[in-house]
Amino acid sequence: MNKFELCCIGHITLDKVVTPKNTVHMPGGTSFYVSCAIRHLKGIDYSLVTAVGAAEMAVVDDLRASGVRVTAYPSARSVCFENIYGENQNSRTQRVRAKADPFTVEQLKDTEADIFHLGALLADDFPLEVLKYLAGKAPVSVDSQGYLREVRDMRVYATDWKEKKEALKYVHFLKANEYEMAVLTGYTDVSSAAGQLAGWGVREVLITLGDMGSILYDGNVFYRIPAYRPREIVDATGCGDTYMAGYLYQRAKGTGMEEAGHFAAALSTLKIERSGPAQASREDVVHCMKTREQRMPEW
Repeated sequence: MNKFELCCIGHITLDKVVTPKNTVHMPGGTSFYVSCAIRHLKGIDYSLVTAVGAAEMAVVDDLRASGVRVTAYPSARSVCFENIYGENQNSRTQRVRAKADPFTVEQLKDTEADIFHLGALLADDFPLEVLKYLAGKAPVSVDSQGYLREVRDMRVYATDWKEKKEALKYVHFLKANEYEMAVLTGYTDVSSAAGQLAGWGVREVLITLGDMGSILYDGNVFYRIPAYRPREIVDATGCGDTYMAGYLYQRAKGTGMEEAGHFAAALSTLKIERSGPAQASREDVVHCMKTREQRMPEW
């Protein structure tokens, strides 16, 4: 049984991305964006566990052909998202046209890693028992956005994470943006929200603020992470997933939180300059960190 440095678990989606400039159909989802970003960064023992409908197995085949180790379980359907952006790329309207089957403990019994990243797209992707089971093996990373999505008549609405106080006891890394942190905690200021999340058990809190940068909190120290100015804003879809890919890539290698945050921010800047997943190398990210104008989050 192989044990990986980092394992991402999540559905690959079918995405329709609508921006003022064009409309693009592409595979997506946390697991897809993370896997593509990690593939180009290289130098890490990584695997993906996913579940897709039969029609999307070609995407799995392409990932495998590119060198990503993938375990793919069958699902009756794949998740289908429609992401609609206006001129402001920090916000979007979403529709869900199809849902996939949730993951189970039985599927993950042979999966071993130093860090698990759960790419939840919808609130029921990972039952609480799955989160508890994986946390018994290794630190678990969660992006809160999937747990805060409720689908009604195909539209996605923000909702609270009903099991959060129990679930967050088992979460080591948690990412939330400024809207998600307010839904989770009731606080609109970063310090109070991060403090509450840490109080519920999260060891590393990551609050992303779009083009305003990000704030990291380890329960004792706050780290201010700048946003790096992109040359052009093309498509923000997957930027949060790309941020987590960069952060966990560095943390799996033993890098400290602050340095990992800088790397994650630069990687997400390079992603927003193109449609589709990030294709930046480690050298590209380092160059971005050294040369781009920075914007520090207000505190």
